[in-house]
Amino acid sequence: MKTAQKILLPTFAAVVLTACVTDANSPGLEYMPDMYRSPAVEAYVDYGQEPYEVGEEVARAQRNTPSSRKPVPGTIPFRGEDELAFALPYPYAQTPEEYERAGVELTSPLVTNQANIEAGQRVYEAMCTQCHGVEGKGDGALSTNGHIAGIPSYADKLKDLPEGKMYHTLTWGKGLMGSHASQLSQRQRWEVIEYIKVLQNGGEMPEFDENGMPVPAGEVEQEESKPAAPAAPAGMEGMAMNAQH
Repeated sequence: MKTAQKILLPTFAAVVLTACVTDANSPGLEYMPDMYRSPAVEAYVDYGQEPYEVGEEVARAQRNTPSSRKPVPGTIPFRGEDELAFALPYPYAQTPEEYERAGVELTSPLVTNQANIEAGQRVYEAMCTQCHGVEGKGDGALSTNGHIAGIPSYADKLKDLPEGKMYHTLTWGKGLMGSHASQLSQRQRWEVIEYIKVLQNGGEMPEFDENGMPVPAGEVEQEESKPAAPAAPAGMEGMAMNAQH
């Protein structure tokens, strides 16, 4: 018995001392900890090797090193071929010269149709009316309250502003208007430009055909001006039907 105590007591003391650590946040040595306490797994963390194998200091250094890295400049995210136009890096720098160049070279990848115009209207009403106003006249709340003065109207000073310059401004900002690249995706920036082009033309939504394509104003006027078919004289409706038979 005494021999067993001489063996067991030092062994027990060694186990207890081994379980003790200096890190107040560490539970020390645990027997099958995953059986009763699930580990807290954080995203983008390389948990590396077990501290029981390499020691607490090495394991802590591994866990403080993120496994995720920022993509190299120019990396294009994969979003499918139909979204490629909205994933490419913006090739124009934040300079006055590049602003002018974007106005000449840059055009929208979107089709001007009902879906894109209405999507742009929703973006405009949520993000732009505070400054530019509901009708794009520069009379939004921030303008009328005196916080931002001199916002131009889309139907006047900005009537002929090219869509490339609009996109450049939304991406980089210009003057008192800051960049909206963090608030609006590339597609949303082009969508809101589709609606701004409506405001540049007076703000009246165009008529759309059964495919959602805008109907030219001349065709709408011709359709409205067509003379109505003359009405049949009273009592003659039946005679016309009988004549066909």
